[in-house]
Amino acid sequence: MSENQTLPLAGYTDRLSARPGESIEVKVSSLSSSPYRASLVRVRYADPHPDGPGVQEDAVASEFEGSYPSREQRFFPGSCGVVERPEAVSLLQSFTAYVTVWPTAPEGSQTILAHQTGSHGWSLGLDGHGHVVGRLGDGTELREIRLPFPVRTRQWYHVWLSYDALTLTAVLGQAVLNPYDRNENRTVAESGMIFLAAEANCALGVAAQPSPEPSEHFNGKIEAPGLYDHSLSSGDLQRVLAGERLPGLVAHWDFSQETPTSRIVDVGPNQLHGRLCNTPARGMTGANWNAKEMCWRHAPEQYGAIHFHDDDIYDFGWETDFRATVPDDLPSGVYAIKLECEGHQDWLPLFVLPPKGQRRAEVCVLVSTFTYAVYGNHARPDFHDGWRERIRDWNAFPHNPVDYRQYGLSTYNHHRDGSGICFASHRRPLLNLRPGYLTFGEGVGSGLRHYQADSHLYAWLEAKGIAYDLITDQELHEEGVACLQDYAVLCTGSHPEYHTPQTLDALTAYRDQGGCFAYLGGNGFYWRVALSDETPGMIEIRRAEGGIRAWAAEPGEYYHCFDGAYGGLWRRSGRPPQALAGVGFSAQGKFEGSYYRRTETSRRPELAWLFKGIEDEETLGDFGFSGGGAAGFELDRADTRLGTPEQVQVVARSENHTPSFVLVPEEVLTHLTNWPGESEPKNLIRADLVYYETPSGGAVFSTGSITFCGSLPWNDFENNISTLLENVLRHFLAKAAN
Repeated sequence: MSENQTLPLAGYTDRLSARPGESIEVKVSSLSSSPYRASLVRVRYADPHPDGPGVQEDAVASEFEGSYPSREQRFFPGSCGVVERPEAVSLLQSFTAYVTVWPTAPEGSQTILAHQTGSHGWSLGLDGHGHVVGRLGDGTELREIRLPFPVRTRQWYHVWLSYDALTLTAVLGQAVLNPYDRNENRTVAESGMIFLAAEANCALGVAAQPSPEPSEHFNGKIEAPGLYDHSLSSGDLQRVLAGERLPGLVAHWDFSQETPTSRIVDVGPNQLHGRLCNTPARGMTGANWNAKEMCWRHAPEQYGAIHFHDDDIYDFGWETDFRATVPDDLPSGVYAIKLECEGHQDWLPLFVLPPKGQRRAEVCVLVSTFTYAVYGNHARPDFHDGWRERIRDWNAFPHNPVDYRQYGLSTYNHHRDGSGICFASHRRPLLNLRPGYLTFGEGVGSGLRHYQADSHLYAWLEAKGIAYDLITDQELHEEGVACLQDYAVLCTGSHPEYHTPQTLDALTAYRDQGGCFAYLGGNGFYWRVALSDETPGMIEIRRAEGGIRAWAAEPGEYYHCFDGAYGGLWRRSGRPPQALAGVGFSAQGKFEGSYYRRTETSRRPELAWLFKGIEDEETLGDFGFSGGGAAGFELDRADTRLGTPEQVQVVARSENHTPSFVLVPEEVLTHLTNWPGESEPKNLIRADLVYYETPSGGAVFSTGSITFCGSLPWNDFENNISTLLENVLRHFLAKAAN
């Protein structure tokens, strides 16, 4: 199946969660000529495995249910800068345009700077072979001049285009900043050129032709573009490129200003400020970065570059088809707006919360929507056509991001130029956030992660008659511990990996104020992320030093542009997961599960309640819909040196993991030594199942495994993992009641 297909029916909402009385905006694109139908469903179970109950949903009456006219809503990948109606540029008869660039994928026609419409105006860019090219319009056609040598990837260049209306001469040049490649410095001139400027209503584009639709996107960094109202002499040009400002300046954009925003600032006399589209990466090292400062806040003059990509897209900007208001009496839970048209279906996730300040249950489940979005549209590198057979046979969700890369990939993928994707957003169709989606199309079990895997927990809670409310990461970030403090019990799902300082503060406060906390996953509280104050739903991740990483940030680019904080592992920022949950990431392998073996500690009389009904069982969870066992894929262990409280009791440990499991990089020092100083590294490849009580009267139970919840539905919810968790939650509820 080929990439870059168009989904026949797709949609998204402006928010993933809402409380009763709140409305969400629903945005839909349908290629059909027939109307599509929209309805509300409650998603009971999202696992399509044929040995389980299958995907289950209940229809829910809603005011928006009905038919709506189909229409295709288009979207335009690729980031760029746009300066609307730069009148001072349209008045130029002579000019010099200059810019500093760091190309990363120079093949294909690309625009660096342009003020051009039809056969009027000018542009500076690259041709299909990576040669710098200038174009001038004479009102009839565009004439080109180009340089003889293609630019190198990941090298800094000054490039410029000038035109002298008196001599009818255009000059195009490049100067490589690497002293070892100076033989590639070139200037070409061509006389007899006629130039007619573009009209005032023509936008100026940075990193793309801006209209009528953005095109010819540039891949790489752009820094310090500017314009003069005459053709600069060679000497004056060198002074300008060295940072000097001369008479005749029309515009000079300083990308080091207002880094957390989408605004680009012109420090020239005409104040031709612009905006960025599709969120290119800011806080990027510039051509003059000398590595003395690693944070853009400390030396902004060295962070004047923006990294543009031709596949950046995080908010599709679709028009709203209709609004859906959450009914006042709708129970908290996992819902979806279901779309149907001519045999095609889509489900737009909606997590319904209780009214603000009014809990409707004693148990709260934290929905890891930041993690969901960060993984959104993850095109797995190991996907192959053989997976399609399982998807078809199980009637699983049919679409995979591998086939729809233009919809924007996840932060576990790379841009086309090889750089890592550092932004995520739910304001686009996220294919892996749908009931029945398979993350893995082979192996033992269902191959589920995140949204679908967490449905194992929701289904178990309902099977056991344990009422629950939902709170998502967004409310936790915005409202803090106030949205949790009335709950007796707080549970996570299978993989609460990505957190802001605000969400970690809220969870810590809940625990320390006497809350009972059940961490039911693995590799949680691992990466630090930042949210945009300007653009709702935008999440930033910088994969800095250490950690299991799909890519590594460039040196000097470890600090978020949104909040200016050091990115990467929370462990590197002094907040390891062990300090919150008692366990933290230790090892990872294939999507395979093993089992836990009880420890001698678990035999203590004061822990008898924990194993009520399974007293005689030595091993726990050697079964499950996730990898075939309750302890698998990503494993967490206790370590007091990383913050595990001394009073933690390890009641079970996993064992017998396959050779695919290895220590995470932050634990490895050399080929012979590791950070914990363990002489037998295989002893660190384990999931610790722990329990401890807090000084404030609360308690923490942690499973240390991503696949734990996948064992809950096994044997119609009757198994030792199910019994264990029920014992925990019943104990927590009784503890809170006393």
